[in-house]
Amino acid sequence: MKETTLPVSEFKAKCLRLLDEVAHHGHTLIITKRGRPVARVSPVRASAATVRGSWKGLVEVRGDIVHFDASEDWESAG
Repeated sequence: MKETTLPVSEFKAKCLRLLDEVAHHGHTLIITKRGRPVARVSPVRASAATVRGSWKGLVEVRGDIVHFDASEDWESAG
């Protein structure tokens, strides 16, 4: 990831264009005031998709998935 350092006066003059570049290219800006770094501007990462609901429309539930009788499916140890 590219990191660019620039003074606050330049950031102020070109703020909107610089923010568009950060979002589009993924670069990071270090803003300085009197030569000292005071802020970092970096792109926001998209949050990961949640798992909840991701199977909706793909899986069909048949019967009661909480209370079921599996006695015929298992061998007894006795």
